[in-house]
Amino acid sequence: MANEVKLLRSWSSPFALRIVWALKLKGVEFETIFEDLANKSSLLLQYNPVHKKIPVLVHNGKPVCESLVILEYIDETWNAAHPLLPKDPFGRAEARFWAKFSDDKLMPLIKKATIGQGEDKEEARVQTAENLKYVEELLKGKKFFGGETIGYLDLAFGWMAYLINVLEEVSGATLIKKEEFPLLSKWMENFYELPEFKESWPDRDRLITKFKNYG
Repeated sequence: MANEVKLLRSWSSPFALRIVWALKLKGVEFETIFEDLANKSSLLLQYNPVHKKIPVLVHNGKPVCESLVILEYIDETWNAAHPLLPKDPFGRAEARFWAKFSDDKLMPLIKKATIGQGEDKEEARVQTAENLKYVEELLKGKKFFGGETIGYLDLAFGWMAYLINVLEEVSGATLIKKEEFPLLSKWMENFYELPEFKESWPDRDRLITKFKNYG
């Protein structure tokens, strides 16, 4: 079938949600295939034999893996509607840098600061606050990271709009105070309330249960 699009994902993965959002913004119809990561399907192992992870976007039978790579693929493939990455090379490079910062530094720190184990939990909270200042700075003078409209970096940071609040409830620790991070707090509210994404949020109670059992 021409232009057939499938997305292999799990119910809770923030990385897979990025792809859902991007496809919705682009107006691309797709089939969702939910994976049980404790019992991975032969389809997932076939399409991502290297990492055996979701998300995997399958376009006309060809798999694309890794969420940030998939976002760029979607942006380049369906380039007529709602561009995600900036046009200029520096803007694109900067967006890629901060997206990697989100995945490689910020998300692991926030998990360690909330549901992590051991004595370094408090240190992780201090480091989280320091790194969140960079994110706050990126939003100065803008409604979204992409300016007035949602862009690549908003999708990369989108997990913060719902997951941080869940992790704060599970741990009893407040990481993002409105008085300390007013721009980030407002962005999280704006992103969460976007009508295009309303139906995509994972069940909150189920997420809380998942992270209470974490580790």
